[in-house]
Amino acid sequence: MEIAAAVAGVALIMVILWEGFEIVVLPRRVTRRLRLSRFFFRFFWYSWRTMVGGLIPNKLRETWLSFFGPLSNLFMITIWVIGLIVSFALLHWAAGSPVSAPEGNAGFFTDLYLSGTTFFTLGLGDVVPRTILSRFLTVVESGLGFGFLALVISYIPALNQSLASREVSISLLDARAGSPPSAAEMLRRHSGEHGMEQLRRLLEEWERWSAELLESHLSYPVLAYFRSQHENESWLGALTAILDTCALLMTGLEGSCPRQAELTFAIARHAVVDLSLVFRRAPKKPAHDRLTPDTLAKLHSILKEAGLKLNEGEAADQKLTELRQMYEPYVNGLATFFRINLPPWVAAGAKMDNWQTSAWERSDAGFRRAAREEETDVKHF
Repeated sequence: MEIAAAVAGVALIMVILWEGFEIVVLPRRVTRRLRLSRFFFRFFWYSWRTMVGGLIPNKLRETWLSFFGPLSNLFMITIWVIGLIVSFALLHWAAGSPVSAPEGNAGFFTDLYLSGTTFFTLGLGDVVPRTILSRFLTVVESGLGFGFLALVISYIPALNQSLASREVSISLLDARAGSPPSAAEMLRRHSGEHGMEQLRRLLEEWERWSAELLESHLSYPVLAYFRSQHENESWLGALTAILDTCALLMTGLEGSCPRQAELTFAIARHAVVDLSLVFRRAPKKPAHDRLTPDTLAKLHSILKEAGLKLNEGEAADQKLTELRQMYEPYVNGLATFFRINLPPWVAAGAKMDNWQTSAWERSDAGFRRAAREEETDVKHF
């Protein structure tokens, strides 16, 4: 039993340290299939989204889904800490529990207490190691606990910084492409004087954003579970809208910037394909066509009204279909997994952007409506 406990303790320490190294320190995608952290996130995410879908009202589901990213991170760190404490307790127990305890009879729970106080460097001194081996284990765990907690403290700000950098561009897209963003609205809003030049610069910025998204989400896959501030915004929705816009420009829009569209399309597609590999999401054909013939005709009509001329005809439609097939199955697979709604090609109806609305305005409107109703009731009385 002692040998088995020692082997289990050493193995658990090595697994946790290696998992922590890959997640916190290693700045690249991990291709190893057998990973405890991958199993943890997937199992926890499947359980969480099933619970939210079955128990939480529709209007609150997005809020509850947004809790998963931060909570899963904290749970993962907590599991690591508990695992390390239990591992060193097993090593102390395998060594015969050579400690001096106030009760006088040491055992596994005393070893567990010693391991916990050592890991968090409390230095209480009520349980003291007596042999060279137990003292060595105490020193190693103390140094390991100090370094591990330091890494965790630096890891969370790095996540927050990457998340903030991602969300800034998504928020800026609100006034440029609508809420949620759509390709038709993005082109329409850049149809004025110098509009195509502004669109070229926007796509150039999103080329860099897509590259940064790829690097940050490969290094820290947990970022993909963090959701945006508004229900009609998401990193995947914004990326899809950019791909849609680039596909239209590459199909042929008079006076546009096809070369920049090709560059942005390339890195954006690279991002969705690699992230599909990271989360092991096979390409999935959408259940409903996002761009039906009627929607495409409406898109052409909107662009014509804005003074933009998009190539029409069988050849143009075929090219657009081929471009869509290069990314739509991947974004659909990711959207299904993360429970994210993909943006439409054409905005449904006349909706205000997020910057044009606020909870205060809705509350004020409600108060004014209630006041008018009360005034009417008084006059009627």
